[in-house]
Amino acid sequence: MQEGILIKGYGGFYYVKIGKKLWECSLRGKFRRLKQSIIIGDRVLVRVLDENKGVIEEILPRTNELNRPAIANVEQVLITFALKNPDPDFLLLDRMLLMARQKDLPAVIFFNKADLAGEETVSDIVNIYEKAGYPVIPCSVKTGLGLDRVRFILKDKISVFTGPSGAGKSSILNAIQQGLSLKTGEVSQKIGRGRHTTRHVELLELDFGGLVADTPGFSVLEMPPVPREELDSFFPEMEEYAFQCRFSSCLHDREPDCAVKEAVKQGLIDPGRHQRYLIFLKEVIENERRY
Repeated sequence: MQEGILIKGYGGFYYVKIGKKLWECSLRGKFRRLKQSIIIGDRVLVRVLDENKGVIEEILPRTNELNRPAIANVEQVLITFALKNPDPDFLLLDRMLLMARQKDLPAVIFFNKADLAGEETVSDIVNIYEKAGYPVIPCSVKTGLGLDRVRFILKDKISVFTGPSGAGKSSILNAIQQGLSLKTGEVSQKIGRGRHTTRHVELLELDFGGLVADTPGFSVLEMPPVPREELDSFFPEMEEYAFQCRFSSCLHDREPDCAVKEAVKQGLIDPGRHQRYLIFLKEVIENERRY
């Protein structure tokens, strides 16, 4: 048997990359009986039948798993938002960053359509998230800005592109990899959001090395289960100040002598990020009461 990675599946067949070759595989019935799921990115053992067909005999343990999109064994999450058309939804961005951090996955932020935003706007937004500890790449498919850095980030890694519809995920991939011809969509002027163009998850092979999934865009995510006392650890820029608070259980909301709130006043922590933290805190507390 040979080990490979599942890169796509449809019509009851599963396509497994082993070395540089792609094998069309069927799935052993035992997985259905055991109700064991198989998802894109799974490392599998394949029993080879002939020169291009095989049977998946075993699904190897996963290092990680994302539910939305359903994909396994990812090495990094590339979160893509447009700077204009549509305007960035920072609440959704921070929620995605929180979810990546909960999965212990490195996150890189791509701010696309930088050519549509003023230099000062781009600089201010980039600065907020760099201060929060995230790598940030402003880019533009139209001008080519940042695309070399995007290639460098993707090289030899298993990556997942995610973000809202209309952010330009498919356009970026089309620009950095010839021949993909991924479907792209215009932003709806009526609702100010992009239309979904990616319908399923598939790992795409890059000529310069690496595999990347262009995932369906989405606009709403539920808050993952996080204890209220640990929420500030998902905001890296707050961690260093949280230890200086008067109370060890400080939630950085209404408590006196809060070093995090003082850092916000002094401009050391972005007020918008802190405000969104408080929104998440409210959700977390509501979830605790509900369950």
